Amino acid sequence: MGMGVQGIAFGGDYNPEQWPREVWAEDMRLMRGASVSMVSVGIFSWAQVEPRDGEYTFDWFDEVMDNLSRNGIAASLATMTASPPPWLTRKHPEILPVLADGTRMWPGGRQAYCPSSSEYRSYATRLVRLIAERYRDHPALSLWHIGNEYGCDTPACYCDVSAAAFRTWLRARYGDVEALNEAWSTKFWSQRYDDFAEVLPPRTVPAFNNPSQQLDFARFSSDEILGCLLAEKEIVRELTPNVPITTNFAGYSHALDLRRWAEELDVVSYDSYPEPFDPRAHVEAGLTYDMYRGARGGQPWLLMEQAPGAVNWRERNAAKEPGQMRLWSWQAVAQGADAIMYFQWRQSRGGAEKFHSAMVPHAGPDSDQHRDIVALGAELASLPEIAGTRPSNDVAIVLDWASWRALELDAHPSSDVRQADALLAHYSPLFEANIACDVVSPADDLSGYRLVVVPNLYLVSEENASRLTEYVRAGGHLLMSFFSGIVDEADRVHLGGYPAPFRELLGLRVDEFRPLDAGQVVDVELLGETGGATLWSERITTEGAEVLGRFADGSPALTRSEFGSGVAWYLGTRPGPSLLQALTAHVAARAGVEPVLAGLPRGVQAARRGDFLFLLNHNAHPSTVDLDSPLTDVLAGESVPTKRVTLRERGVAVLR
Repeated sequence: MGMGVQGIAFGGDYNPEQWPREVWAEDMRLMRGASVSMVSVGIFSWAQVEPRDGEYTFDWFDEVMDNLSRNGIAASLATMTASPPPWLTRKHPEILPVLADGTRMWPGGRQAYCPSSSEYRSYATRLVRLIAERYRDHPALSLWHIGNEYGCDTPACYCDVSAAAFRTWLRARYGDVEALNEAWSTKFWSQRYDDFAEVLPPRTVPAFNNPSQQLDFARFSSDEILGCLLAEKEIVRELTPNVPITTNFAGYSHALDLRRWAEELDVVSYDSYPEPFDPRAHVEAGLTYDMYRGARGGQPWLLMEQAPGAVNWRERNAAKEPGQMRLWSWQAVAQGADAIMYFQWRQSRGGAEKFHSAMVPHAGPDSDQHRDIVALGAELASLPEIAGTRPSNDVAIVLDWASWRALELDAHPSSDVRQADALLAHYSPLFEANIACDVVSPADDLSGYRLVVVPNLYLVSEENASRLTEYVRAGGHLLMSFFSGIVDEADRVHLGGYPAPFRELLGLRVDEFRPLDAGQVVDVELLGETGGATLWSERITTEGAEVLGRFADGSPALTRSEFGSGVAWYLGTRPGPSLLQALTAHVAARAGVEPVLAGLPRGVQAARRGDFLFLLNHNAHPSTVDLDSPLTDVLAGESVPTKRVTLRERGVAVLR
C-alpha cells in the first residue's frame, strides 16, 4: 500500500475551517510554492461537519478536498474523532473520562471521552462511516489518519464503565478469579477476590495500589484505546481496502504499547518536538526515531508533526536557531522518515495553540520561517529516491513496554530508576560514536545483531530470558545493565536469587540492591579507567564471571562472562558519560561493531539509508569530514565526487 506521494512527503496539518474561504486560494498557491505534497485534514473537524446530532455539513469539506486534488496535494484524511463536539458531551455526559481520584474531566479541551464508552464509539463510528463513504473514491485520499495522538491527554479512565470493561478484559486474560488472585499475589494485604465483580481499576487508595493490578490496568488501558482505533479501522478498511492506515503517536511514554499498536497500522507516524534549549536534544530525538522505525521491523515511518520554530506548551518555549529546523528534519530522514510534516500549515489566530509556530506564521509568507519551509520542501523534493530505503544495523537496544510500565511502579528500591533515562544513557554513547542501532523487543529475532544492549529489563518472561540467553550462546555479545531479570509478567519476583533468569548467562548473583541517594556519586573503576557513578550500586557475587570493574570498596561493578560461543557483560551501576562511552566502545569493538563512518568530528552524525550517506553537523560551528572514498554530495547538486566535505554550522550533506 502506497500513500500516492512520490518521494519524501512534505506538508503539515491543514485546518482551513479556522480561516475564511478567501484564504483558501492563497493556501493552495503557497503550498505549491513550498513543494507541499501531503497534508493532514479534518483532525479536529467533528464539530464543523456535524454541528448538531445527526445534522451534517460536508459541503465545505468537499471544497477542501477538491482544492487539494486540483493542486496535486495528497490528503492524509483524519477520521475527525479526536475531540468530541460539545453537543455530544452535553447529551451524554457519561462519556467524559474520570481520574483515579474520582474527578470527572470536563469538555473544553480535547480527548474528553472515556475509551470504553459505547456511546462515544457509536457516535464516532457513525461519523467515520459517513466520511469513508463520502470520500472513498476521492482522488485526494491517500492515507487514513485515525484519531490523533491517542492517549496523549486521556491515557486511562477510571469510571464505572471502564471498571466493567476492565473486568471483562481480566476474565479473558485469566479465565477465573483464582488465576487472577495467583497472578496478583492477593494473599498480601488481604486482597483476595471472590468474584470478578469485586475488582476495580487502581483508583486512589490508602497506602500503595497492588502493583500487578496497576500493571494489568496499564495493559488494559492501551488495549482499550486501541479498541477505539480498531473500530474505526474496520470501517475504513471495509470501504477503502487499498488506502493505508496510520495514527500519530505523541512523545515517547509507556501509555500505549507501541509494538502491539504497530501491528494494526500500515505505517507508523510520530510527532517529534525536541527541546531547543537542550544542546543534546538531537540525541534523544535520534533514540525516538530508532524506536518508531523499529516498531515495524525497520520500515520507514512518518514524521507527522514537528514545529517550524517554537511550540506553545512548555513553560518556556524556545525558538529554533537558524538552520536547526532543516537539520532536525534531515536527521529524521536520515533515521528512516519518509515524511516531514508539521503542526500546522497556518498559525492559528486564536485557541490554545495560537503561539505554536507554523509553516505560514502570523507574519505571513514574507518571513524567514516560511522561506526556510520553502527551501526545505524544494530540497526534499529533489531527492525522491531516498523514500523507501532502510538502514542495516549491527546493534540493537532492547525495550519492552510491559517492563517499562512495571519498572516505574511504586514501592521499588529507587524511584529514580526510569526507563527513558536508562535508554538514553546507553543510547548516547552509541550515537556519539556514530554506531547506528535499532530499538527492538526482546521477543524479536536477535540473531542478525553483533551486539545487543539491554539498558534495563526489570520484567522478563522465561521465554524472552531464554531468547536472550540463546542469542549469546549462539555467539552474540550482550551488554546488560542493573535491575534486570527481576520479575515475571505479573510483577512477581523470579525466585532463585537476582537476576534468576540470567544468573547462568551472566555468571553472577546480586545479593543486595544498594541504590544511591539523590545527587550521590560513588567512585568506580571500569576497564582500568576511574570516575564517578550515580543512581545505583549493588552487591555482586561472581559465579564464574570475570570482574573487570569495581566500586571503591573493591566489590564488583562490571563483569564479563563467556557463555557458549558468545559474551555477556553486566553493569551494576550508572557510570558517568565518559566512563560509559569508554565501556561501550570497548564492548562494541570486541563484538566486531564498526561506526557508520570513523574519525568524525565531535557533534557530527553519520547515518546510512540504502546507498545514501547523511552527514549532520549538530554543532554551532563548521566541521570538516574526511571520507573513506570519494562520494558525491547530491543535496548540494554536486556532480564531482569528493573525499572531503565541509559542513557549515548546523549543516547537512547527503552523499551517494
